[in-house]
Amino acid sequence: MLVAASVAGGVFTCRLHASEERDRSRVSPPLPDLDTFPPLRAWQRKALVEYLRRRSDDFMAVATPGAGKTTFALRIAAELLADGSIEAVTVVCPTEHLKTQWAVAAARVGIQLDHAFRNADVHSSRDFHGAVLTYAQVGMAPAVHRRRTMTRRTFVILDEIHHAGDSRTWGDGVKNAFEPAVRRLMLTGTPFRSDDNPIPFVTYERGQDGLQKSRSDSTYGYAEALRDGVVRPVLFMAYSGETRWRTSAGDELAARLGEPMTKDLVAQAWRTALDHRGDWMPQVLRAADARLSRLREHGMHDAGGLVIASDQQTARAYAKLLHDVTGEPAVVVLSDDEGASGRIASFGVSEQRWMVAVRMVSEGVDIPRLAVGVYATSASTPLYFAQAIGRFVRARRTGETATVFLPSVPHLLGLASEMEAQRDHILGAPKSPDGLDDDLLERAQRAEDAEGDLEKRFEALSATAELDQVIYDGASFGTGARSGTPEEEEYLGLPGLLTHDQVSVLLNKRQQDQLAAQKRRRAADPAPAQREPVSVPMSAGERRNSLRRQLNTLVAAHHHRTDLPHGKIHAELRRLCGGPPSAQATIEQLEERIATIQTL
Repeated sequence: MLVAASVAGGVFTCRLHASEERDRSRVSPPLPDLDTFPPLRAWQRKALVEYLRRRSDDFMAVATPGAGKTTFALRIAAELLADGSIEAVTVVCPTEHLKTQWAVAAARVGIQLDHAFRNADVHSSRDFHGAVLTYAQVGMAPAVHRRRTMTRRTFVILDEIHHAGDSRTWGDGVKNAFEPAVRRLMLTGTPFRSDDNPIPFVTYERGQDGLQKSRSDSTYGYAEALRDGVVRPVLFMAYSGETRWRTSAGDELAARLGEPMTKDLVAQAWRTALDHRGDWMPQVLRAADARLSRLREHGMHDAGGLVIASDQQTARAYAKLLHDVTGEPAVVVLSDDEGASGRIASFGVSEQRWMVAVRMVSEGVDIPRLAVGVYATSASTPLYFAQAIGRFVRARRTGETATVFLPSVPHLLGLASEMEAQRDHILGAPKSPDGLDDDLLERAQRAEDAEGDLEKRFEALSATAELDQVIYDGASFGTGARSGTPEEEEYLGLPGLLTHDQVSVLLNKRQQDQLAAQKRRRAADPAPAQREPVSVPMSAGERRNSLRRQLNTLVAAHHHRTDLPHGKIHAELRRLCGGPPSAQATIEQLEERIATIQTL
């Protein structure tokens, strides 16, 4: 029997010890059965063998979204629980919704995780093998989680570890809380941060350039996953169009998305296009819904769509537009508020057509039936873009494809062309001169219920949409098509079930058919004989489109001669000539690549 101390503090201490003793005496949940664990993919087996061989305190796995990082991490946890290396598991993830998702996935393989654990609980119940937390939760009370970690031999899974660098508080909290852990597994599926905040427990190695670069212990990229059929091919349908807006000085400006212009004009034209009161968004949403219908009619009967918006007010407006287009209400998910996780889960197992989200469906959320996306946000960091596109790549069966609609903005076109690029976190690297940084991500995720000063100084007047190009495997296809025309339908109507190679073949054929149709129209409508033909110089945009078509034709011919993938041919031309992907290359760069491939 415990005797209470004579002072209040002593009484509290004795009661706390008594509570801990009773907690320790309880029977823990049964260990997971490794024989009933689902089979692992090749990359998971290879990484598991490497992990078990090393037996190091820290291990970092980088795998593309949709590759199965959760299953891999839970298998390691099951192995360590089974052999007695650990007694408890702690998972740390970015959002409240992901806590529930982790707990459900763990329960399916016999690992019980408490997703409702709160810092005020202090101790984990023995009904569970451990708990699921958010980075913010750890940052608010690192001492609580350090004590939990020290009480039992703990294995910590840090999901999307780059979030530990979101703030100094989070990073310091994660480091302080989990230094006593016997094992730590870091997971990420997206490019690391663009800032210089070191990420806790990540190993950095100094290269010959003097910069410190993050090192991973296992890497499985999008290109490998695409080759293995683990993820879907993603087609990007980039829409340009004419935009007009009024500045604070009362000046009316007009610009065409996709045409060369200053960064300020690009940003204002982009913002004008995304305005729900113009024609650009309704036209793009109609095109996206038509693509969704095509997928549903040909092999993906439950295919769903997701519109990613910049703020809450705009998200609601987009939902109304979708209701007007489809006749069905769209699911709206605004933030980590009460009921958001339930709406996401319900949408994931339903056959509803569309969801509109601001922040919740940006990273880690698993809705395998998402196959069509509309990137209608001004966030443009590689981190956010990869997180968003990662929602559409998870493959369920052979041949499924995904289609993402986006504004024809040079920076976005570059990111779309570099889907297969591997990125690491580099400390001290010079920042990109385009001024794009993680502040844009923060603004895109922040609620904007009231108009700010910027809103009052800027007035979108009009915007129209037309298909500019289709980006796939680093290459650009198409000659442009107005919204609602048969030429646009040719691309929107691509079959829903295609292999990686079939996508390239079909896009090349569509482009050739488009060029042939243009020639037939010109032949059927010759200029009057009595008039001298007038030579009209092409605009910069028309010249770039013509050169892109010529380059793609030459790349296709080289592919048939060598059997090299289109993406590898484009990558080799970039290596030889320099410059960005063809979707955002200048006229001079395209001309140089055309001259180069003619010599190969």
